[in-house]
Amino acid sequence: MDNTPPKSTRFAAHHQRRLALITRMQQAGGGVAVIPTSTEQVRNRDTHFPFRADSYFQYLTGFNEPEATLIIVASAQNHSAQSLLFCREKNPERETWDGFRYGPEAAKELFAFDDAFPISAFDNQLAELLADQPALWFSLGQDATWDTRITTALNAVRTQTRAGKSAPIVIRDVRVELDAMRLIKDASELALMRRAGEIAAEAHVRAMRFTKPGRHEYEVEAELLHTFRRHGCVAPAYTSIVAGGANACVLHYVGNDQPLRDGDLLLIDAAGEFDGYAADITRTFPVNGRFSAAQAAIYQLVLDAQLAAIAAVKPGASFLTPHEAALTVLAQGMLDLHLLSGSLSEVIEIESYKKFFMHRTSHWLGKDVHDAGSYRQGEQWTPLQPGMVLTIEPGCYIRPAKDVPEAFWNIGVRIEDDAVVTTDGCDIITGGVPKTIADIEALMRDTPVG
Repeated sequence: MDNTPPKSTRFAAHHQRRLALITRMQQAGGGVAVIPTSTEQVRNRDTHFPFRADSYFQYLTGFNEPEATLIIVASAQNHSAQSLLFCREKNPERETWDGFRYGPEAAKELFAFDDAFPISAFDNQLAELLADQPALWFSLGQDATWDTRITTALNAVRTQTRAGKSAPIVIRDVRVELDAMRLIKDASELALMRRAGEIAAEAHVRAMRFTKPGRHEYEVEAELLHTFRRHGCVAPAYTSIVAGGANACVLHYVGNDQPLRDGDLLLIDAAGEFDGYAADITRTFPVNGRFSAAQAAIYQLVLDAQLAAIAAVKPGASFLTPHEAALTVLAQGMLDLHLLSGSLSEVIEIESYKKFFMHRTSHWLGKDVHDAGSYRQGEQWTPLQPGMVLTIEPGCYIRPAKDVPEAFWNIGVRIEDDAVVTTDGCDIITGGVPKTIADIEALMRDTPVG
C-alpha cells in the first residue's frame, strides 16, 4: 500500500485507519476485506431518504457518495497491501440532476487510494481479487443482496479450480477488528465530537428558553433542528425525543405532537450529527420554569446519580462501574422517597428498582449514537481506556400506580451527558447546558426565544 498521505489533510486520519486495519489483517494471516457503503433507500414512490454513508465505510474512507465499495488486499507473507475504491464514474448529465461526483480518478488522488475503478467493474474484479487469498473479511448477514454478490464471486473463483486457483477458505467478520478500532477515538474524531457536543448544547439552551405552556412539542423540536442545521449538522444524530408530561415516561417517545402543559416537565433527548459524528444530550426541565417539590425531589435524585456515575469514569474502571454508581444512588433515593420498600441490597438484588429505572446508564458514542464496540470481553466488562467516549444517562420514570405517591405520577426525568475517558478521569463535552435546578430556573427566567 502507498504510505504517501492524502493530498487533503482532511482525509489523513482515514488513510491512517486503513493502514491500521491492514496491520490487523496481516497479523491474522491476511486476505481481502470488502466494505461497502450504504444503499440508497426509497422513502416513498420515487423519493429517497437523504443518503448517509455506512459508518464503517465512512470511518475508513471519508467518502460520502452512494454506490461505492472499499476493498483492502493485505498479504501477510510479503506485507504488501492495496487499498482500492470502486465508485460512480463522472457523468455530466446525472451531475446536472443529482450533484457532483468525484469519479475514480479524482477520488484516488484526493482520498489517497492505491487505485480506484468504476463501480460497474466491481463484480468482475472481485472474483479476481479473491483468487488464492487465505481469507475473506466481510460482514456476512448484514445485507442479503451483498451476501449474494459475495457468494457469486466466491463461486466464480471455485469454478477455476482446474486452472489452479482457489477461493478463500476462511471468512472473518471485518467488523470485529473495526469495532475494536472505533472504540478508541483519535484526535480528529474527538475534535468533531466536541463540536457536535457544543452544537447540541446550544440547541438545548435555546429549547429551554423557548419553552412555555401552550406551545407544542414539535415547536420545541423545530428550535432544536434550527440550531443543528445552522451550525452545519446535516441531520439529527437520532430521532429527537421531545416529551412533555406523561410522555417522558415513554423511553423512546418520538410523537412530538402534544401541547405543553403548565406544571409538567419536558424531557428532551436530542443532538445533531456533525461531519459524521453524534452527540447525545438529555435534559429535563419544567415547562413553566419552576420545579414543583415532587419534581425537584426526583430531578435532584437523578442528578446526584449522574454525578456519581461521572465520578466513576476513569481508566481501569469497567464499563459497568458508572452504572453501578448511579444505580446505588437511585435505589437508595427510591427507598428514601417511599417509592420502594426493603433494604438497598434487596432492591438491587431483586431488581425492584427496574419499575422506575429500566435501562443502563451508558452506551458507547461515536459515528453512531449507539456506537460500535464490545461491552464485554469474555466474562468481564470492557475496561475503560483513554479515548473511549460513553454517555452517562441515569433516569427515573414514574407511571401512575396504587403503591406510588400521587405527587410523583407521570414524572419522567433523564439527564444525559457525553464523557471522554482521559488519563485521570473523564471530560464532559456536553457541559454547556445547565443541569442544576437553580441554573435551569435562572435560565428560563431570562428573555425567552420567539
